[in-house]
Amino acid sequence: MAQVNVWSKVAVAVQTVLATALAVSAITKASPAVATTATNTYAPGDIVLVIANGMTEMNNRVCRLSAASSTTATLEGIDSTLFGTFTSGTIQKITFGASAATFQDINGSGGDATAIDITTIHDDTTKEIPGVKSALTYSFTSLWDPSDAALIELKKADDVKGTRCVQLVFASGARIFFNCYPTCPLFPTGSAGAPVTSPVTFKLNGPFQAYAT
Repeated sequence: MAQVNVWSKVAVAVQTVLATALAVSAITKASPAVATTATNTYAPGDIVLVIANGMTEMNNRVCRLSAASSTTATLEGIDSTLFGTFTSGTIQKITFGASAATFQDINGSGGDATAIDITTIHDDTTKEIPGVKSALTYSFTSLWDPSDAALIELKKADDVKGTRCVQLVFASGARIFFNCYPTCPLFPTGSAGAPVTSPVTFKLNGPFQAYAT
């Protein structure tokens, strides 16, 4: 039977620190992908933000290291066999130092590709290929708490149109990671007799990464 995850006892953590970037000279086209650095100071289990030119499928991807040596970092769960060719980039260890305690309703959207019409005069039916995908978006209702560490960190990013990495861990141990542009104005709203709430939105800035444990 498939593992059923529930929106209950879900831990949400927000990036507070990005370590100094390590320059990456190569990322293999393999499963799993392996990044090469001049000197690697990271360890298995570390979560990193990958910035990649050329291999655009890896750009702004948040992933976990399954192995590491003094000059390599293995990117767990990443099959880069069919990805573009890497030219330059970095990896940065993420510290998720702010835990959220206020999120309620959640809605996910986006990821739909536009349709590109390639029908010719020789066809008798329309032909389409997928084009650019819309950005993945998570929208939350949050209890309004100006002292919540995660909301404070998200507002700091919102104020300067900056990005933050986010981690969600389910009760089953499954977890997801992504880099995003957060919107978190921390203004109170709601209705009479109901909890004071505030909207939070994550507009993903790179690929979504999930792990079973």
